[in-house]
Amino acid sequence: MGFVTLMVILFWLKTLVAYFVDFKLNLSDPFQFLIVLLNPIATTILLFGLALYFKRARFFYPFLFLIDILNTLLLYINVIYFREFTDFMTVSTMLGYSKVDQGLSGSSLALTSPHDILYWLDLVVILVLLAVRRIRIDPRPVNKRVGLAVTSVAFLAFTVNLSLGEMDRPQLLTRTFDRTYVVKYLGLDAFTVYDGIKSGHTSEMRANAKKSELDGILKYIHKNYAAPDKQLYGVAKKKNVIIIHLESFQQFLINKKVNGQEVTPFLNKLYKSKSTYAFDNFFHEVGQGKTSDAETMLETGTYGLPQGSLFTQLGNDNTFQAAPAIFDQAGYSTAVFHGNVGSFWNRNNTYKNLGYQYFFDASYYDTSGDKSLGYGLKDKLLFNDSVKYLEHLQQPFYVKYLTVSNHFPFTLDSEDSSFKTPDTGDKTVDNYFKTANYLDQSIKEFYAYLNKSGLAKNSIVMIYGDHYGISNSSNKNLAKVLGVNPDDWNDYDNAQLQRVPLMFNMPGYKHGKVEHTYGGEVDVLPTLLHLMGMSSKQYLQFGTDLFSKEHNQVVAFRNRDWISPDYTSIDGTIYSNKTQQEIHPTGKLKEKLEKMQDKVNQGLSDSDSLNQKNLLRFYNPKGFKAVDPSDYNYANGLTKAEKLEKSLGLKSTSIFSRDGDKSTQDLYRTDAPELNHKETDSNRIKITNQDDTSGK
Repeated sequence: MGFVTLMVILFWLKTLVAYFVDFKLNLSDPFQFLIVLLNPIATTILLFGLALYFKRARFFYPFLFLIDILNTLLLYINVIYFREFTDFMTVSTMLGYSKVDQGLSGSSLALTSPHDILYWLDLVVILVLLAVRRIRIDPRPVNKRVGLAVTSVAFLAFTVNLSLGEMDRPQLLTRTFDRTYVVKYLGLDAFTVYDGIKSGHTSEMRANAKKSELDGILKYIHKNYAAPDKQLYGVAKKKNVIIIHLESFQQFLINKKVNGQEVTPFLNKLYKSKSTYAFDNFFHEVGQGKTSDAETMLETGTYGLPQGSLFTQLGNDNTFQAAPAIFDQAGYSTAVFHGNVGSFWNRNNTYKNLGYQYFFDASYYDTSGDKSLGYGLKDKLLFNDSVKYLEHLQQPFYVKYLTVSNHFPFTLDSEDSSFKTPDTGDKTVDNYFKTANYLDQSIKEFYAYLNKSGLAKNSIVMIYGDHYGISNSSNKNLAKVLGVNPDDWNDYDNAQLQRVPLMFNMPGYKHGKVEHTYGGEVDVLPTLLHLMGMSSKQYLQFGTDLFSKEHNQVVAFRNRDWISPDYTSIDGTIYSNKTQQEIHPTGKLKEKLEKMQDKVNQGLSDSDSLNQKNLLRFYNPKGFKAVDPSDYNYANGLTKAEKLEKSLGLKSTSIFSRDGDKSTQDLYRTDAPELNHKETDSNRIKITNQDDTSGK
């Protein structure tokens, strides 16, 4: 018993290190502090006490160490995950980890800290002490009653723990929408078990779903539909659609100067241009799926999942009625250009269900040596090296470029940038401005090509930021650059920083302006469809047209917080946007805000039901043909495009055919130093394409 007690105490101590050093549990009073001190004890005793059921020492000691190692691993991967996502790993995220781990190795290394040794030191020390016999193995068999007694004590302690949690947070497990609460009141082990049970429940719901469950969702969507603006409906009809995904790009970068330098001079120019409709109150709405959540919303008009990534959890077999398929059936070619492996976020499977015809992933590019970063090909090279694929696509086309260079930990090779960073004392914050500047240069080079090739005048370019780059844990350091007192920084300020850019640029258009409408990523698809002259009314989309007079300006965050032009709600606390101070509404205002919250809750819940139960399999929009993922194979994309050109002959509308079967690659100019670097055997990412069976 003495050895078990020692191991329990050591694990309890390192759990407290995680609680108070790495996790932000938002303890508001001494009672919560007491609960946090107690909550690791019950589950640790329960798990470690299982070893007491082994009578013989040769089984008891190895099993106890195995439990300790596995529990330490669970704790530590949550520490790393929290540093990046300010959230805890769900069971779904763990099960889908193999689909998101590519490229994370460099990021994970950057997320480590010197004190991380404390999470593993106890195991090493105990093993050494056992080896030198400073701690002696007790060969006496353990009485079975001891194990039963310890298990009973553990369950009793957990019951007390749960009761204390319920006292401070009633209905803790039935109305929780923030994982932090469960960890704060019950501990990480309890959260993981609780989340696993919920995940199993979701699987069961999916299997038992019925068509009639669509009725309430249809009612909600039809009630909230916003008719398009008549003047803008079809303004970009039949044009090419070029989507540029600005990785981790926040709105405050626009028009920002650092050390006298514009961070994004080219994007600033586009933002102010009369050929652009830009939005300065546009918010990301992602959850744990981050970039994949942004893609989910922009491609399907539905929210990401409350836990994990829809791409990794449901992307293999869910039914979608998404933008790629809608454009495909309107006569468009559809493609994605991305310099990371296709399996990242499970894109190579999800894109087939979305209806993308082509996916040019890292296997189509030279990503060797210093040409790539941890998350894929550098942006200047992505745009340059994609020309040989883009020019062979039939027009009109719907294409998406997923940039990666402005990704945490925001590192670039020294030859890629001479931008002078701020000096906040936080390298993550400082380097963020450098990588954003590099991304801006990349887009400038791409636009030069669009103009030279003649594509610009025939295209609408949609540019958007997918999610935050600087996490809440670093925002106080960022405050210095933004000219805000870090000591005054609070949750309201964090919410305001979730703004990201959204621009619809139509070269040659003269009536653009900066719009102040509030909106979020779920609103993008109906907005784009209407600009293209395509109706969104027959589809189940939870956003509304940003240009519509009927647009709903309450922006829902994935954790059920929300923001509107007048008020911001964070964890049930209401702030006035005018005063930026907490308010305590009463009477009619309270009723109004409660209705807004109810609408946010219903929208998120209906979207979750639609996706988790795969209800779109029961819904058939008029004129839409269901997507068959077996129709798509992402190997040999260029060969397929060239074969189609040849079969069409004079009817081919690709840029290559239009220019007399001549490449436009020479029109592209980039100052990327890696362009002239020879291909090497080294690579910062592992290149695979699951559709390529050639063995090459």
